[in-house]
Amino acid sequence: MSLQADIRADMVSAMKAKEELRLSVLRGLLSLFTQELTTTKRTPRDELSDDEVLALIRRSLKQRRDAASQFRAGHREDLAANEDAEAIFLEAYLPQLMFADKVAEVVKAKAAALGVTDKSGVGKLIGAVMADLKGQADGKDVKDAVEKLFQ
Repeated sequence: MSLQADIRADMVSAMKAKEELRLSVLRGLLSLFTQELTTTKRTPRDELSDDEVLALIRRSLKQRRDAASQFRAGHREDLAANEDAEAIFLEAYLPQLMFADKVAEVVKAKAAALGVTDKSGVGKLIGAVMADLKGQADGKDVKDAVEKLFQ
């Protein structure tokens, strides 16, 4: 069963359980999927690949986190708490990310493989590591590991 189908099934169970917040988040995701399908000139009945679904979930999660930080800056803790609650539902669909120490090991190995020895190759190194770890590591962790390597 695809991730998109799992989300549809979860939406039905949220309807039956009358979980308003979870239902709202899942409906928003399904709407985002339909929008992506029409943008890429596919029909709304088509299915996105799991990689496309994960990318859209990550984008939506990032938007929620940004909104929560903006609400906190504006002293609207009530709205920030709502965004945080929605983010928790989204995180449940994402795979577990690598720990920072494991990311650092991958960065060191990739730097040796590419022959990057100074800061001039940082962009190339980050790009290669992100391509290898596709979805398994946070970009901030990769950037921090690369910066620490060349201090």
